[in-house]
Amino acid sequence: MVRRQVRLVGESAVYLDAREELRLAEIDLMRHDERVAALRRALPPGPTLDDYTFVEGPADLDAGDSPLREVALSGLFTAPDRPLIVYHLMYGKAQTDPCPMCTLWLDGFNGVAHHVARNADLVVVAAADPPALRRHARTRGWHRLRLLSCGDSTFKYDLGSEDADGAQDSTVSVLTRDADGTVRHRYSAHPRMADDIGERGIDLLAPVWHLLDLTPRGRGDWYPTLEY
Repeated sequence: MVRRQVRLVGESAVYLDAREELRLAEIDLMRHDERVAALRRALPPGPTLDDYTFVEGPADLDAGDSPLREVALSGLFTAPDRPLIVYHLMYGKAQTDPCPMCTLWLDGFNGVAHHVARNADLVVVAAADPPALRRHARTRGWHRLRLLSCGDSTFKYDLGSEDADGAQDSTVSVLTRDADGTVRHRYSAHPRMADDIGERGIDLLAPVWHLLDLTPRGRGDWYPTLEY
């Protein structure tokens, strides 16, 4: 038998019944989330990827005054059997300003990156050049995120986070590396899940939405901006 919640002081019977209905629905949602996560973990090995080349620079990078270095995709894995989580930041080419929504996501990632690092490698990839990318990082205080520019590679286009005109899309990808060094695509998610679901595909990665969903007004039509 499912245990009902303890009745709080001042709760009416109507309120208690409604809260109990909500609790049971939240339990069902949690169990469904677990089933979805199991399906995600059970995905077979995905297609192989080219060993793309990225460009990065130090945190104080400005145009023309700091060295750049190239790093291969296969070199982003720091140990065997560690997955690589890639966030595709909407910045660069047709996206001339950093995406406020992506910035919200990465503000949160910066706070938990050292926890994620216990189990997986995490990088942020953008079409923007390294100096612009690092300047944005400094304005946000991102000190735990590894930021990479795609340079001349087709990485973002090939993984669906950029179109032929240079328009950018926010995407999260998980890559794996075989014992022989072959890199494979494992999983990607985009905001657009279907024709009628344009913006909810990676909401689970941002606690802001979940906190707002706890409130009576919910998230409404609120969007983040780069400055408040």
